[in-house]
Amino acid sequence: MDKQFNIVSLFFDSAQKHPEKIAIIDRDKKITFSEFEQQVKDTSTYFISKGIQKGDRVMLFVPMSIDLYRIVLALFNIGATAVFLDEWVNKKRMEECCKVAQCNAFIGILKARIFALFSSELRNIPIKLGVHYSITSPPQHPKIDVYKSDTALITFTTGSTGTPKAAKRTHGFLHEQFTALLDQIDPQPEDIDMPALPIVLLINLAAGCTSVITKFKSNKPELMDARKILAQIDEHKITRMVASPFFIKQLATYSTHHNLLPISSLKKIFTGGAPVFPAEAKLYLAAFPQAQIQIVYGSTEAEPISSINALDLIKEQETSLQNGLKVGMPHHKTQVRIIEIKEASIVCVNEDELGMITLRPGEIGEIIVSGPHVLREYFNNEEALKRNKIIIGNNCWHRTGDSGYMDETGMLYLTGRCNALIHSGGKLIAPFIYENFFQSIKGVEMGTIIQLQKKLLVIIEARKAANKEEIQHQIQGIDLAFDEIKFVTRMPRDLRHHSKIDYEKLKSTLC
Repeated sequence: MDKQFNIVSLFFDSAQKHPEKIAIIDRDKKITFSEFEQQVKDTSTYFISKGIQKGDRVMLFVPMSIDLYRIVLALFNIGATAVFLDEWVNKKRMEECCKVAQCNAFIGILKARIFALFSSELRNIPIKLGVHYSITSPPQHPKIDVYKSDTALITFTTGSTGTPKAAKRTHGFLHEQFTALLDQIDPQPEDIDMPALPIVLLINLAAGCTSVITKFKSNKPELMDARKILAQIDEHKITRMVASPFFIKQLATYSTHHNLLPISSLKKIFTGGAPVFPAEAKLYLAAFPQAQIQIVYGSTEAEPISSINALDLIKEQETSLQNGLKVGMPHHKTQVRIIEIKEASIVCVNEDELGMITLRPGEIGEIIVSGPHVLREYFNNEEALKRNKIIIGNNCWHRTGDSGYMDETGMLYLTGRCNALIHSGGKLIAPFIYENFFQSIKGVEMGTIIQLQKKLLVIIEARKAANKEEIQHQIQGIDLAFDEIKFVTRMPRDLRHHSKIDYEKLKSTLC
């Protein structure tokens, strides 16, 4: 039987326990838990007065701010679904997401409302609101029955081609995901956190700790000012930071280059969303030696899968081209299997059939995961469901699309994306393994291997003033019959975390 449960109740509970505590610091604005609770309830009333009802899907284009979380929690409160767009989306991407989500309302900043003037998809949405609200009569805070199975949040995966996959999170699923991430990051009420990943700030609101919104525009990563952000960390005495590898690396690079003293308040750093190789982990530890640094492996559909401490990661041989990247033991709520790599959808009637395609320890295949915090559904995309899920009874296995293996102890290793594996000369080449090695070479920012027009190419993004001849010399020593080394000014990266290589875009720029 479906139970009544609204994820926003976790925040309301925190507001009752910590009414005068600062909930969010957003540039020069601060708001307490009690003040924020009142704003969320008032905004709920405002949305109902504007015609937004339980079950309505509401597209949001609002950057990380107090306003964003006020709007999201108000939508949860009235049983509406928040359809979340990343700050980096362009007009085309917004329209694609609009087609998938079929929204009843749209809430956005000025930039988004200007988009709406020139987009038939957005113009067709009946209710359009800005981020601010006003209530002319005394608010009547509604009590709307919401159930675990009701959809709370829809987000989109980062894929830049084809129909966007809309990850559908119910109130019950969000609770499971929150519980798993609470285990991982262990937020405490006394923490002052800088969460550069939007979902983490929601967890902080539920846990009763203070969040400081960083001075960083995710849609313009090249403009990141590490000096200002480090000053912000010092000013607010940040104790914990949760951010992408790109974000942490920029701070660490600036800090070590300028020989800055470690920030004594910063005790914990969590990073995820892209691979972190040993050379990068060493840089983190050099900049933040006083902090425990945990590297989390997961995906939009399964967060977390596993994690590893930076100290444990750097014990691995940086120059090893055989082992792949160690990403730790699976989270205690996550089941992990390695199966044969197949392009087609996979249908298994029972666990025995799944066992027939499950590989032994040490064998490389596709990583699949299941657990209560592993996403079961996509909204309005049956094809994505067939391609990415293996449903056996009540159990859902998610196909990560990552290749890897588990050793005899259950330790998980990554060997890259399944679709990036290269068949050449009768061998299977995992570019990801070489990417680890390239990053350990002095002067290399990022490197990979691609196959283009039947040629095997080594692609290198070198740092300024790097010795390219020395880089070439070291690469010539690897045990791989490649055709050519090419240097690029900048490797194209994923739009969300700016840390993973966009292989298709890289190939198109080289053609």
